[in-house]
Amino acid sequence: MKDLFILAGPTGIGKTEISIKLAQELNGEIISADSMQIYKYMDVGSAKISFEEMRGIPHHLLDIIEPSVAFSVADFKERSEKAICDITDKNKLPMLVGGTGFYINSLIYNYSFADTNKDDSYREYLTKLAEENGKEYVHNLLRDIDEKTYNKLYPNDLKRVIRALEVYKVSGKPMSEFAKEQDILDIPYNVHYFVLNMDRQKLYNRINLRVDIMMKNNLVDEVIKLKKMGYNADMQSMKGIGYKEILYYLNDEISLNEAVEKIKQGSRNYAKRQLTWFRKDPRVNWINKDDFSSDDEIVDYIKSKLILLN
Repeated sequence: MKDLFILAGPTGIGKTEISIKLAQELNGEIISADSMQIYKYMDVGSAKISFEEMRGIPHHLLDIIEPSVAFSVADFKERSEKAICDITDKNKLPMLVGGTGFYINSLIYNYSFADTNKDDSYREYLTKLAEENGKEYVHNLLRDIDEKTYNKLYPNDLKRVIRALEVYKVSGKPMSEFAKEQDILDIPYNVHYFVLNMDRQKLYNRINLRVDIMMKNNLVDEVIKLKKMGYNADMQSMKGIGYKEILYYLNDEISLNEAVEKIKQGSRNYAKRQLTWFRKDPRVNWINKDDFSSDDEIVDYIKSKLILLN
């Protein structure tokens, strides 16, 4: 059975630096589990790792599609499984790093996306329904058939809401049924799952600072460039936190200060939802960053835990 190492945690907590140090120590290659870093040209707003920061560690699933292209969880699962095989074949450790819980779960639960056919006409119907009646209306349709998934997804996450409704229509089975506890037993990986956490206010301060740094790194210019390239607010990529708010500003709907505050608030809310998601998996080894004086100590601790788990 293939080993699969996972380092997850909320946005802004510092996964990148720790993952690089771990990859160097564990002879690993990193697979990004971030739903925004898959897109080309979207670097500042997604806090994408730079080539220099990689320090020679190969990274997979970064910059793989244009911002106009639809990308599903099933697409992520397929590409990640190939990357895991390729990395394992080189006798290296596949390391899944990121904060998109649904992406992570697609690999470590026995989700049967391949068995669930698509229904393009139904998807188009739901998209038009959202345009005419609002995202909340479509989101509420999900409550009646799959309350668990309804509670996990927000109205603004329209793409996943529509996918959940589509799964039910073609399979007659709620999406939440694809992630039952027993499905853990059927996955082809030996999972080593670590999630970073820290004092909530400290985390929020880090997130606020990170947004300030994004602004200094010309997030506005990045969004202007994306607009000039033809990418717009109707695309899933441009609905990401940081991008939609700057678009509001560029369209004179809000001030720049309001946009920045909305990015900070949205990022803090997202971090809270991420932590709630990760708490649902019994395999998680929680790491409180406040208990350590440095990233190196955290790396050493994880290495010691891996020895015990093997």
